[in-house]
Amino acid sequence: MRAQPLQWLIWSFVGFVLFYAPITYAAAYGPAWLIAGTWPITIVAGVLLGPLFYETIQGNKGPLLVRRKIPVRALSISLIILFGVALIQFQNATHLTTKEIVIGVLPVIIAAFAYPLGNRKMMEVCGGRLDTFQRILGMTLATLPFWFLISLYGYVQVGAPASDQILQSFIVAISSGVIATTLFFIATDRVREDEGKLASVEATQSTQVVFVMMGEALLLSIPLPSGIALIGLHIIIIGMVLHSFYSKGSPIKGKKTALQIEGQKMKSL
Repeated sequence: MRAQPLQWLIWSFVGFVLFYAPITYAAAYGPAWLIAGTWPITIVAGVLLGPLFYETIQGNKGPLLVRRKIPVRALSISLIILFGVALIQFQNATHLTTKEIVIGVLPVIIAAFAYPLGNRKMMEVCGGRLDTFQRILGMTLATLPFWFLISLYGYVQVGAPASDQILQSFIVAISSGVIATTLFFIATDRVREDEGKLASVEATQSTQVVFVMMGEALLLSIPLPSGIALIGLHIIIIGMVLHSFYSKGSPIKGKKTALQIEGQKMKSL
């Protein structure tokens, strides 16, 4: 972090602050079903971000740095999943107002692109030198100044949080900030050199809609979906299965990651 403070500050801000702050704002002012239904856009956002990154391949005259391409097959499967999510939310979408769209959709779209962008950029900055836990710790430390500013603004506007809010925030911090983020970052870190497998890992986030529906049925006695929503649920499952088959494909022969090339150099030394 001392060697690259600006990189750590910028991309930690994108990956954590531009993710949590907009999505929390949307949750506070927009309907919950709209946030849950809009968030899976991140599975497509992650695929579209591919050209912003470079990979090292072994050319005839040595290692070459080339821009990554969008994996068309992975994008197609992610769009299928997104279509299934849209079907689940279709019956509610007819009652949307312009204000609800602005408040509930735009912040979530910002978060949907910021989360994979920040994660991938920080993996690029770290270059495999840190494990997932060290990287998350570094990103958390880098974003503390921003969180202090947001907390100060909240304190000035509405005062200190109530005990119930602190408890709820603690539960969210453990389940989402610690457990979910750590597992997700571990998975993406393992496949960071393969755009197709990255897309498959990021596509698993679409299953949150399924678990939301199951939780509503068990905890809130809300009936399970039927009709079009049930079709959408099956489409999501089919999409996840297709992603699993696609991600099993072997890497392209002749390509070597930057980490592999660096390892070869170390061996030769």
